[in-house]
Formats: sequence, structure tokens, C-alpha cells
Amino acid sequence: MGRAYQNRKESMAKTSDAKAKVYSKYGREIYVCAKAGGVDPDGNLSLRSMIDRAKKDQVPSHVIQKALEKAKGGGGEDFSTARYEGYGPGSTMVIVDCLTDNPNRTFGDVRICFTKTKSNIGTQGSVSHMFDHCAIFVFDHNDEDVVLEALMMADVDVTDIESDAGKITVFAPYAEYFKAKQALTEAFEGIDFDVDDTQFIPQNTTTVKSDDVEMFEKFLDMLNDLDDVQNVYHNADY
Repeated sequence: MGRAYQNRKESMAKTSDAKAKVYSKYGREIYVCAKAGGVDPDGNLSLRSMIDRAKKDQVPSHVIQKALEKAKGGGGEDFSTARYEGYGPGSTMVIVDCLTDNPNRTFGDVRICFTKTKSNIGTQGSVSHMFDHCAIFVFDHNDEDVVLEALMMADVDVTDIESDAGKITVFAPYAEYFKAKQALTEAFEGIDFDVDDTQFIPQNTTTVKSDDVEMFEKFLDMLNDLDDVQNVYHNADY
């Protein structure tokens, strides 16, 4: 099917201080996961997955440890999730996921990104119904039938599976993330995931015309420069 998905690191690393931004965003997510479910990765599956992703994106161990120590202390900020939706340059559809300790500030900052690029921020649900919230796994393997059988035996609801150049890509519903990962880990000893993530994947893409490309890239850069923005999903093809 060739479904388009974004690499988490690439979507966050569009600024001059890219590494610092990536480290900061992972540190915040790890802190929130640890504070909500405990600092022991063995007892907190969300935390363990987040740490695995951070290591895959080469986040230093001291950044991870600092976030865990901060959560262990019991103090610190109280972050909450916030999701904003709307239409970006070139009539693209955009979802912006944030972690914030001040929702009013974050909404104002995100809205400025929309207004300064002649875009329109919408209401909740205005575009998300045109995306599928998916778990995505990419790893080395050359037989999608074997992989599909292993997932079906574990009663995992697979949305799609693709095979290309010795890589298998598995798409499953967001709610099946942990179940699918466990099934793959148990079925294929020593499996190393190139991608192990959850994302909003567009059901259809919108081609951004040449006149809008510069404005669209400016829009993404402005969003990714915001400390509260964790991920930006869109359906742009350019």
C-alpha cells in the first residue's frame, strides 16, 4: 500500500539546534511517562518503549537518566497532553501533539504558527478523522506471510503489512501497540526495530504546489521550534 509515515527524529529535527530539540522533547516525554506510571521500565511498558525510542534516536543516557531522576523526585512540572488540528499552507491537513504545563500559552503559540503562515487552526476532530492512529514497526525480514502468521497467532489486529528490500513494515491500530510489539519480540528472537512508534497516518495526501512549499516548510519549522510541540503530523506531499 505504501502508506506514508514520518520518522520521529526527522519530524522534530528541522531546526539549527536539532539535537538539543530532540533531547528536550524526549526528556519531557520520558519524564511524563515515568511520573504517570513509575520509573521502573520493567513495570512501565510505556516508559520502556519511550526509552527504547530515545536510544534508537541516539539520545544520550544522561538525558534519559536526568528525566527519570526528576520524575522520581515527585516534584517538578505537571504536564498534560494537548492536540491541535487544522489546515496548513496548500490546504494540507495538520495535527499537532503537545505536552504543556500551560495550555493557554501553548494554544496561543500554536495559533500564531497557523496565522502567520495564512493557515487555519480548527476545532478538535476537524481533520483527525482523515488520519489513522497506528502503531508502526519496521524491521529486517523478507517473508511477510511468516510475520503475518506470527501476529495472527497472537491475535493481533493487523491493519496492513508491507515488504520491501528486506524490510517488513507492520501497521496495527494504536490500541494494539504493546500487543503487537510483544508478539513480534517473542516470535523473532533478537529483533531490532528500525521504527517502533505510534503515529497519525493520513488516509490521503495533498500535493503542495511550488508556490506553497516555502510557506509550508516555514510553518513546520515554526511549530517544531516550540518547546511544547512534541510531534507534527500532516498529509503533505512535496
